[in-house]
Amino acid sequence: MENLTTNVWGSESYVDLLPPNPIREPFANAWIYMNKHYTKFQIATFGSLIVHELVYFVACVPGILFQFVPFMRRFKIQSNRPESFDGQWKCFKLLMFNHFVIQFPLICGTYVFTEMFGVPYSWEEMPSWYSLALRVFGCAVIEDTWHYFLHQALHDKRIYKYIHKVHHHFQSPFGMTAEYAHPAETLILGMGFFWGILLLANHFIILWLWVTVRLFETIDVHSGYDIPYLNVFHLIPFYGGSKFHDFHHYNFNGNYSSTFTWWDKIFGTDSQYKEYCAKMEASKEKKGQ
Repeated sequence: MENLTTNVWGSESYVDLLPPNPIREPFANAWIYMNKHYTKFQIATFGSLIVHELVYFVACVPGILFQFVPFMRRFKIQSNRPESFDGQWKCFKLLMFNHFVIQFPLICGTYVFTEMFGVPYSWEEMPSWYSLALRVFGCAVIEDTWHYFLHQALHDKRIYKYIHKVHHHFQSPFGMTAEYAHPAETLILGMGFFWGILLLANHFIILWLWVTVRLFETIDVHSGYDIPYLNVFHLIPFYGGSKFHDFHHYNFNGNYSSTFTWWDKIFGTDSQYKEYCAKMEASKEKKGQ
């Protein structure tokens, strides 16, 4: 089994063939400085909050700018439903409530978790980069599984109007709507994020890496834009992407997964999406004749 105390860019067999990482030294210096000048509690709570807010709104910037660039309109999935200032302001206000009243207390709980299970913070105990990558991927698989089944349950007619209907207020989503949700939904679906951490975290950095990947991913699928060839997430097999999830907001049913498409394929909950895509393709062919 891999030695978990191996340095992030440790030299092992084929890894030696890779070019040296240009950010290794500055990143190591910054990490060591952070551990020296801040307590674990400060890093796990306020540090995590800063990472979450910074990543969330940085990831939203492209979508915010796209609405002012005429060239980008051709990539808007639901082009007949443009963003509005009132809608974005409404979204922002609920986001601030969810981020600081609901999510921040949960973030504070990560400190208790790391102390209870002895999760290390130091640079010397940093796992290898490929171990971190595999663990983050594992977190994504776990979260996607949780999200699929609980998301589908929230669409049950008996409870939909009380909780999940809030998220579907925007039939044509934009990046900021990724975490626009009823507080109860924030807790229910948000638990999927933490299961992977509980099972796979062997260093504190896993929390920050996983939240960064997850936020970029969920903002991407809610962006409302499908930009081919420029999205690195589409290099991941079975990645759903913005078109897949945008259809869920457009149609209200089907495509329940958060990241991957396999659960929808297995249970056939992507059937309406497939029919819609086939219909759109036939329409394009007909126009081209």
